[in-house]
Amino acid sequence: MMNIPTDFVNYKTTAVFTKTNVPKLFLFEHNTKAGVYGKICVSVGSLKFYGFAERRGAIDKEVVINAGEFGISAPEYWHKVEFLTADTAFTVQFYAHKDSEIVKQNLSERNE
Repeated sequence: MMNIPTDFVNYKTTAVFTKTNVPKLFLFEHNTKAGVYGKICVSVGSLKFYGFAERRGAIDKEVVINAGEFGISAPEYWHKVEFLTADTAFTVQFYAHKDSEIVKQNLSERNE
């Protein structure tokens, strides 16, 4: 997969998602905002990441992410995930440029 640029910072991390609490959106095509990378970190089991060349387009990429591994989704890249094991657990860390408005807003929320 790809790397997140070094001047990007993690501004938000989801709760741990399992089959019982994953937002349905994650299981269907969705994308991240402009300038935002998603880092999918699997802690238990396995997950399959599907990337799409365009919305409702053909599958562009299929990657299995196992426990202890991660995958990265680029900004505005259409993708979805599929649970490969009953016990799969994962989080998503969101990264944006350290000087971006989204980082300023999210980090300032912690100080208010």
